[in-house]
Amino acid sequence: MITLHTLASGSEGNCLLVSSGATHLLLDAGISCRRINTALGKLGLSLSDVSAVLITHDHSDHICGLDTMARRWQIPVYASPAAARHLSYRIAGMEPLLRHVGCGVSFPIGDFAVTAFPTSHDGHGGVDYRFDCGIASVGAITDTGYVTEEARHTLAGVELLVLESNHDVELLRSGPYPYSLKARILSDHGHLSNDAAAAFAAELARSGTRQIVLAHLSRENNTPQRALDTVRLALSGMDVSVEVAPRGELSRAYVAEGVPCRR
Repeated sequence: MITLHTLASGSEGNCLLVSSGATHLLLDAGISCRRINTALGKLGLSLSDVSAVLITHDHSDHICGLDTMARRWQIPVYASPAAARHLSYRIAGMEPLLRHVGCGVSFPIGDFAVTAFPTSHDGHGGVDYRFDCGIASVGAITDTGYVTEEARHTLAGVELLVLESNHDVELLRSGPYPYSLKARILSDHGHLSNDAAAAFAAELARSGTRQIVLAHLSRENNTPQRALDTVRLALSGMDVSVEVAPRGELSRAYVAEGVPCRR
């Protein structure tokens, strides 16, 4: 069994916890260590219980807690070689903690087999991850302008998926952002729209995914209801639960119990 909690999800900061048995992994650390520890405390944990931190890319809303973490806790930090290089430049004391991850090959961390896959974003060395424990599986894909073929292959059949549903295209186009920022978000190195998320959700549902948590919603260019409505419409007639991760607080427990996939 795998349990997942989001600690924060959105442009202001991103961090989630994936747990099985005594293995607790943070995916990103884009909020302060104080906030991370407070959220973990509500689960009876602390940063001293965290086995590793896995980083998706080097934007501040995914790494801002790493500075304090490097100074106060000796937690291994996994990242792609490109992201690791930039982390070592930016954060004192990070180099000894860094572990490089390659894409497409599983590696063990405690109870988990972890597989990284490339994303398409304008950070350095963007990747996301799939986590397997026995027949239970969890995956995450955020901060990508489109779903890469490697993501499709790696995430096929995953039971529980955290899926970016960043913006409603019309809200973004008519909204207050400058043209350059709108173009960045809409590009192949930007973020997934509600429509793109819906299409990928339907694809994964056909391969066995049964729970989807929508994440990284824009405060200015989306609403939880718009994201839910778009994705649920694409999943009409399919036995898949969909909800939105809370923006700045600890979520409920999402659980993958090992439902056999139909790959």
